[in-house]
Amino acid sequence: MTTYWAEHAWLPTGLATDVRFEVVEGRFVAVHRKARPAPGDERLHGVVLPGLANAHSHAFHRALRGRTHVDGGNFWTWRDQMYAVTRHLTPDTYFALARAVFAEMALAGITAVGEFHYLHHAPGGTRYADPNAMGLSLIAAAQEVGIRLTLLDTCYLAGGLTGDGHLPLDDVQVRFSDGDVDAWAARVAALEPGLTTRIGAAVHSVRAIPRDQLEPMAQVTRGRIVHAHVSEQPAENLATQMFYGATPTAMLAEAGLVNERFTAVHATHLTDEDVASLGHERATACFCPTTERDLADGIGPARALAEAGARLSLGSDQHAVIDPFEEVRGLEMHERLTSNERGRFTGDDLMRAASVDGYRSLGWHDIGEIAEGQVADFVLVRTDTVNTVGSKAGQILYSATRSDVDLVVVGGRTIVRDGRHELGDVADLLTTSLADVREHR
Repeated sequence: MTTYWAEHAWLPTGLATDVRFEVVEGRFVAVHRKARPAPGDERLHGVVLPGLANAHSHAFHRALRGRTHVDGGNFWTWRDQMYAVTRHLTPDTYFALARAVFAEMALAGITAVGEFHYLHHAPGGTRYADPNAMGLSLIAAAQEVGIRLTLLDTCYLAGGLTGDGHLPLDDVQVRFSDGDVDAWAARVAALEPGLTTRIGAAVHSVRAIPRDQLEPMAQVTRGRIVHAHVSEQPAENLATQMFYGATPTAMLAEAGLVNERFTAVHATHLTDEDVASLGHERATACFCPTTERDLADGIGPARALAEAGARLSLGSDQHAVIDPFEEVRGLEMHERLTSNERGRFTGDDLMRAASVDGYRSLGWHDIGEIAEGQVADFVLVRTDTVNTVGSKAGQILYSATRSDVDLVVVGGRTIVRDGRHELGDVADLLTTSLADVREHR
């Protein structure tokens, strides 16, 4: 048993002071408020938060940070640069890059990640000896870092969608595809969950999955969590309306994919009917504010979705930055920009999106709260840094940054202490892995 005493801790009922908790075999077995520290307690000065879930990640996009900001452009021109990164990624280079990126996440307080994984095969579509080699590299990387991973293995069948129909896969996209839903499902069936790993599913988008394949996808993923990029760009909505006469959300719902296990990623350009549909089914919408503003995607209807009954989660997507505090603030600040009002979400609302609802969207149902019986994932944020000193503990989400994270514990295992990951210098890991990817390019 390990015992802790926290100056402040964010419990399911909100912020509490003088909290003492006990962890046995990776779970909270007791949580006491207004408690005095006892001999042997590890004393945690600052604010203890439940583990933070990054519900949408593309690890290899980290190679683009700080390299895509000349000559303007939009999502589609950025995508061309992103595709170029994929050309020479191998299971080995992907493992090294993902390990560094996941370690960067851990330093920032992220304890679970949903990896939206579609880089399945070798360039040209050639199958590796193990057709899951790339996914297994991601699993191994997360295990070495010590964070939880939900591998959102992604079905990707078409090269895009215009008003005239779907496009064939191009020379880059062929490595994303298994050919059809049945072949995708057969490959994914060989992947096994583990103590810190879940296997989920994803529809890349209605651009990449023709309408007649959506219902088969719903059938083979029944009972699983399913994520999909939804209405990230107006061009996607326009093409879908022109060719199918429906919105992406309506198509996914018609196929039976929209339910309480479904997460609509971005959900930026929704109709009122889309919002009502996602809310009625208690689906989750995953917002990625730093990516959505970096790519000039737009601001999604987060408050409207919450009021309709949808859950909210957060992701860092393309990793323009990896800072869960920036994402959680973005959820509120983007709403302020569109409404001209402050306080669109309470601190408890934001904490829920950053933790327990993010975990649930990734298939983890007993994590994300500091409470008896829950798995012990938690993060300590310092309150004596240049960023946080003077802040009220209950408003730490509005002032902290990734650099203020001091301790990260996953399932009772400490993976970050004094702001340093147990693997060592994460900047060195990033430097080496990024150089290797670029050398191969």
